[in-house]
Amino acid sequence: MTQQPAPIRIVIVGGGTAGWMTAATFARFLEVGFEIDLVESDEIGTVGVGEATIPQIRLFNDALGLDEDAFLRATQGTYKLGIEFVDWLRPGHRYMHAFGDVGRDVGLLPFHQYWLRAKALGTAKDLAAYSLNAQAATADRMQRGPARTARVLPDMPSAYHFDAGLYARYLRRYSETRGINRIEGKVARVEQGAGGDVSALVLENGTTLSADLYIDCTGFRGLLIEQTLKTGYDDWTHWLPANRAIAVPSERSAAFTPYTRSTAKAAGWQWRIPLQHRTGNGLVYSSQYLSDDEATATLLAGLDGEALADPRPIQFTTGKRRKMWNRNVVAIGLSGGFLEPLESTSIHLIQSAIARLMKLLPGRTVAEADRVEFNRQSDFEYERIRDFIILHYHANDRHEPFWKMCREQALPETLSAKIALWQGNGHITREHEELFTEVGWFQVLAGQGVMPAGYHPLADAIPATDLAEFLDTIDQLNAREVAQMPSHADFIARHCAAPKPVTA
Repeated sequence: MTQQPAPIRIVIVGGGTAGWMTAATFARFLEVGFEIDLVESDEIGTVGVGEATIPQIRLFNDALGLDEDAFLRATQGTYKLGIEFVDWLRPGHRYMHAFGDVGRDVGLLPFHQYWLRAKALGTAKDLAAYSLNAQAATADRMQRGPARTARVLPDMPSAYHFDAGLYARYLRRYSETRGINRIEGKVARVEQGAGGDVSALVLENGTTLSADLYIDCTGFRGLLIEQTLKTGYDDWTHWLPANRAIAVPSERSAAFTPYTRSTAKAAGWQWRIPLQHRTGNGLVYSSQYLSDDEATATLLAGLDGEALADPRPIQFTTGKRRKMWNRNVVAIGLSGGFLEPLESTSIHLIQSAIARLMKLLPGRTVAEADRVEFNRQSDFEYERIRDFIILHYHANDRHEPFWKMCREQALPETLSAKIALWQGNGHITREHEELFTEVGWFQVLAGQGVMPAGYHPLADAIPATDLAEFLDTIDQLNAREVAQMPSHADFIARHCAAPKPVTA
């Protein structure tokens, strides 16, 4: 009889969102030939502010086979159709970066070229008029499935707001029922072999864990990837100078919006994330321009309702590890890097790292080529998201010293090239698998007041009267569809209302 090979062992160090998303994926897809442990301590807290997501989270949940309504009930979740940016260009100005399509492409040209021509003619409305998601979001309405009033309308993609701690707990139950072994304890010592690989973890109670592959989900500490392997960190604070955040939950607001709100402040920005049982709030800021006490006062003054806890400070350095996969350690989540949650990418970066690892998963021998490719893709993703976030800060007409500094600082060459291409004749290119689409770049460039000198000459092929009628029809169809949608609050109550939290 042929002897079965010993299973490949993987140890995940750290729980939280990153650890349990990783564990759930392994539980779902690595059922045979693997032994997987997750070690975490209840005494070690998690950051837990990543409560807003982008539509790709639906792919992750679907891959696990999660029921959407059950997931939303368990996490006190709500829907998200986009992000509203308030006061970013200047005080009193706002725009929506909505998910999904804006307008309709015609022939060889994307919609934005026709919009640019109409704007030059003085017949274009605000971009939100041509986005079904934006119209639904600002009307506080929500629906699932295809449009009901016109076939030509696009689907309405959505993401979620949810309690990250409850999501981790939900995935923990999912993982443990599918064979993931959770070990309670703290890592006291990390041992390395002669070649430098991690060879074992020694817990405070004396337990020793060894594995073929280690997943570092220990947050900013980077216990394995940095404290042990000394991987190094690319510091991007010269481009993104915000280095602190204050977070606090507040009473659920009557404004139960199906979108995240980001409001620019004197030295940073404030987030607002509506959940079923509370509202998540936080202020991201630069300590060079705002003291911690001033930041706390600013945050509390901007709440919709009474604070439900003491404000919690968070310190961070924007950037990434020089290698997300070093030796036999893969960093996932905050241990790999940090980009402020301006475009709700924190949980997505966990998700994409897990997907990347699953594609390049090694056997007992880790090939250097796999590590190199994993790190190349990770670097590309982080750098392009970094550029998108910098754009929000750079393109502003605000007068405060913080914003003046952001406007005048040198940009990464990749972002400068993207802006220059747009400023010429409104061209946008999306390279490889970068996260944000042409439509996303279009909405933020236009929303932040960056406008091109011209547009594609083929846009002139449509007579001006026909162009105006085309745009009005899109606006009217969107408005008609939104008018028959239930409110966001009613939709939640009908499909996925969570039990009210038990209070002491």
